[in-house]
Amino acid sequence: MRNRILASTAAAFLVAALASCAQTPSAPVDASTPTPSSTPATPTAPATPEQSVPTEVVGTVVRFTSDRTSVDVTIGEDSPAVRDFLSMLPLELTVEEFAGAEKIAYLPRELKYEGSPGSDPEDGDLIYYTSWGNLGFYYDTSGVGYSDATLHLGTYSADEQQLSLLEGSPVTIAIVG
Repeated sequence: MRNRILASTAAAFLVAALASCAQTPSAPVDASTPTPSSTPATPTAPATPEQSVPTEVVGTVVRFTSDRTSVDVTIGEDSPAVRDFLSMLPLELTVEEFAGAEKIAYLPRELKYEGSPGSDPEDGDLIYYTSWGNLGFYYDTSGVGYSDATLHLGTYSADEQQLSLLEGSPVTIAIVG
C-alpha cells in the first residue's frame, strides 16, 4: 500500500512539474518569424546592408578604417576578382604584418577570380593572393616577381608606418567613392 501511495504521489508530482514547464504561446506564432536552425550561421560581415558593385569599377575608392587611421585604395582594373571583392563590402577584417613586406588580412571566403590576370606587384599595391585567400598591402616588393596567384586589386599611397596603424583592432572596409 505504501508503495502505491509513493508511486501515486511521485506521478502526481511529475505531472504537476511537467505542466508548469509547458509553454503556452501568449500570442499567435508568426510564420514569417525566422526560427533557429540546427546549424548556426557564421557571420562574414557586419550587420550593415551590402553595397552594390558600381557599374564602372575602375577608379572606385575603398576605405580601410581602424580606430587609429584609414587607408584609401583606388581600384585599378576591372576583373572578376575585383568585382567579387567589391560585392563583399562592407566587411570587417583583422590586419597583420607578414614577412616584413606586406600587411595582410584574410577574407571570410575565397574570391571568385577565374579569368583575373596575375600581376607583378609593386609597392603601394593591394593584391589578392589566391593560394591563401588573403588581401595584401605590399610596401616592400623587393624580390617579389610576377605570379598568376597574385591578383592586382588597386593602389594606395600610405607608407608602412601608416599601414601598421591598421593592425591591432578591427578594420572596416567600405566603398566610399
